[in-house]
Amino acid sequence: MSQDTEARIPLEDLLVFHRLARSLTSSFDLDTILRTILDHMERLIEAELWTLLMLDEKTQELYYAIAGGGEETALRDLRVKVGEGVAGWVAQHGETLIVPESVSDPRLHTPGPGKMRKVRSVVALPLRGRKGTHGVIEILNPHAGQLNDYTIAFLHILADHAAIAIENAHDVNRIQQLTITDDTTGLFNVRHLYDVLARELDRVLKKNTPLSLAFLDLDRFKLVNDVHGHLIGSELLARAAQRLQELSRPHDMCFRYGGDEFVILMPATGREDAMTQATALHKALMATRFQMKTGLELTVGASIGLSTAPHDGTTIHSVIGAADTRMYLVKTNGRGHVRGA
Repeated sequence: MSQDTEARIPLEDLLVFHRLARSLTSSFDLDTILRTILDHMERLIEAELWTLLMLDEKTQELYYAIAGGGEETALRDLRVKVGEGVAGWVAQHGETLIVPESVSDPRLHTPGPGKMRKVRSVVALPLRGRKGTHGVIEILNPHAGQLNDYTIAFLHILADHAAIAIENAHDVNRIQQLTITDDTTGLFNVRHLYDVLARELDRVLKKNTPLSLAFLDLDRFKLVNDVHGHLIGSELLARAAQRLQELSRPHDMCFRYGGDEFVILMPATGREDAMTQATALHKALMATRFQMKTGLELTVGASIGLSTAPHDGTTIHSVIGAADTRMYLVKTNGRGHVRGA
């Protein structure tokens, strides 16, 4: 944009920039931020498809976090490798790419559904923050006359503000995760258990749906620390916690209650289903052989008590207390099994 153009930015557009900045910095919720970005893109430029791809740092792939133009469902499961196609190139190089309709560019022919196979022109901008590129804004087949210096400059402003907002949301999320995560096991901690359990019990009262809780204690775990040392004990505890997570259903939640005790919340699960799930989990856990970093191979035993709301009450104290009592009865009657209501 020339100095001439900059000098003639009308007040109305300056207010748009101001509203954009306020919108993107007023929330730390990533979904809200992404929706705000898409909303501003759609207002600014007419096109067949607006998309925002986020970078999965583990896989180094871009995924479609949000899309306009009626393509969100079709794009949901599509992944683009860094370096592949337009978006992948922009993510790799951290540079804006503009391909006009009159230019043939091999990067336009990235496989994909619907309009993605009919790309004639594209504008793609990196979402660059302090810690690198977080994603890519991609606008496909913008209408004729839409791509001018002023529009491109506004898109850069949008991308810069968006990158900062996304980075801030990630930072806040990391801090929040630290406050609710147990350091040793990586599971949610007991503080988070109380918060989640309160919400779930409220759901039980409002929607009359059951909630079950498993209180699990690792049998004779103190012997592991006494015989093999606390480093091995901590490693085994972490591996057992990970195995509990793997054996739990997708909508169940695992918590470290304290010491060698764990809690598993099972939403929308009645007494019979809770017993079936807990018994299967217990059997699989007992059959697991844990390989320590030293080469030592260990197994764990467990005693499990179950409770179900509303049958055992609808307060945190009553639901945890009932499961804890049944777990204690298991411990005093031979250990190594599951006891329900």
